[in-house]
This record gives sequence, structure tokens and C-alpha cells, in this order.
Amino acid sequence: MYHVAVVGATGAVGQKMLQVLAELDFPVRQISAYASARSAGKTVQFKGQDVTIQALSEQITEDGIDVALFAAGGTISEQYAPLLAAAGTLVVDNSSAFRMQADIPLVVPEVNPKAIGPDDRLIANPNCSTIQSVVALAPLQQFGLQRINYTTYQAVSGSGQKGIEDLARGSRGEEPVNYPHPIHDNILPHIDVFLPDGYTKEEQKMIDETRKIFRLPELPVSATCVRVPVTNAHSVAINVTFEQETTVEAIREALRQAPGVVLVDDVSQNQYPMPLDASGTDDVYVGRIRQDQSLANTFHIWCVADNIRKGAASNAVQVARQALESSIHS
Repeated sequence: MYHVAVVGATGAVGQKMLQVLAELDFPVRQISAYASARSAGKTVQFKGQDVTIQALSEQITEDGIDVALFAAGGTISEQYAPLLAAAGTLVVDNSSAFRMQADIPLVVPEVNPKAIGPDDRLIANPNCSTIQSVVALAPLQQFGLQRINYTTYQAVSGSGQKGIEDLARGSRGEEPVNYPHPIHDNILPHIDVFLPDGYTKEEQKMIDETRKIFRLPELPVSATCVRVPVTNAHSVAINVTFEQETTVEAIREALRQAPGVVLVDDVSQNQYPMPLDASGTDDVYVGRIRQDQSLANTFHIWCVADNIRKGAASNAVQVARQALESSIHS
């Protein structure tokens, strides 16, 4: 049993981490919750009990924490995650601060659990859209990944409570606060900041993280990331080219057997993955599988997942469990 801490416990992902720790029966002996000084003294729920939020400071390294899940943003992670890891705490960080550091594992347990070494104390949680995409693609590595193009349809919960509030504001005819344009009854082809080459940081994350997770640094990957007026659960249209010839049915069969994947692909009955199906679950739903008519050995795959659960909180809890098992069995 472990003393587990959630850093950023007042945010959407932090609160979901507390919920998932309970639901997945993580071996918690003691739970601690940390946030900014302005939230200190407030409470969050864990297994029906109130947990008082503590102000985050360097004192955290002396609090005897075995496992720390970070959901407080890159600046906080950069300041405190290495301190905790150096003190012997297992840290799983949900920010982008450490994802592309060569010596820090970037892990999705269904895809690359062996990336975690027995001595690793700081592990990065990938971007939400990357997580669900690589879960869908991992069982198809047998055909050889040659090229990937993503188009995402990302829910406003990916922006936290501020995004959800902007969607609600728009429904009332009010101006947005979080987004540069209204999201209600609209679509924004813009997530995170624009880079000099015209891609956004969100798109570059998906490109870089996919290559790192699959250990294919030269893999051609592209992405277009779009915000849509959906409250929760991201959708990703994946266009993938394989090195080997395959068929739609062979792809379906590989996905049927894949851990963490639910195949929903019967268009004759209008059955395909939708955000309403995925929201509140930890699975990645895949469907609309068809061969691309314009490129050889190329297929379209539609995947949907809860971005707050599998795309953040649940994956972090699963990573922590995997890391603890790796350490025990080393």
C-alpha cells in the first residue's frame, strides 16, 4: 500500500485522478491533495471522504509520498517533479514538460510498458490525443507503420473547466473568455499556440510523441488538431499507410484482440464510435475502418476516447501501477 499524492487536485484532471484511483482500486494507504495556496484548506473527495488540500511547496519532498500524480501544468511540474523524483517518489507527470526528454519514458501501458525501467522515478504521460491514437495503432504495428496523418476533433474539456464554460457561454449568446473565437456552433482549427511553420504546438506534440512511443524517429507523421463544440471525449481520424499489404478485415481482427480497444464498426447498422459512447470510460473505441482509395496500403481509422480519463487521469494511474510492478519484479 502506498502514500499517493495528486498535485493539481482542484483541476478537472486532478479530480478525475482521485476518482480513477478509487475506481481502479489502486493500493492507496494514504491520499494527499496539493494545489496552489489559494486553494489550501478546501476539500476534494476520495472514496466518499473529504481530503483537505495542502498548499504546494518544497515541503512536499518531506511528506513521505510514494507516488505522485501531477496535473498542475508544465511550470509546476518543472519545479517540483524532479525534486520529488530525486527524493525517491515515483512521479507520473501529465504536462508536456518532460515528454520529449530522451532519458524520461513516455508511456501508454497498452503500447510500450517496457519503456519503464525499474529505476525510473519520473515518467511522462503523453498528450490526450496521442494516447488514444497510439492505442488504436499499436496492434497494427505488425503491418509496419510507414506514414500517419491525424485529424483531431477535440472536446472543450481538453481546455479544462474554462473550455466547458466557454461552450456554455456561447449557448447563452455570451462572448468567449478562453478561446479567441466562439466555440458554440463553431469549429476552431487551432489548439495551443502557432509555431513558425504554421503547425500548432498541439499538432507538433502528436507528431513528436508518436515517433517516440513507437521508437520510430524518422516516421512521417502529420497532424491537424481541431476544437469542436463537444463537452467531452476526443475523436481522431487516422490515415495510416502500412509497409505490408493488408485488408480491412485483418485490421479489424487485430483491433478486436487488442487490450483497451473496443471495435464498433458496423455501418449497416449505423454503428461507429462517438463521444457519447466513450465519455466516462477508459477504452478506446475504433471504427469506420476502410481502405483509402487514393494511396496504396493505406487505411482510414476513426477512434474516440474520453480525453480526461484515458487521455489523462486513467493513463497516469495505469502508468503508475505498471511502474510499481516493474520495480517489484526487477
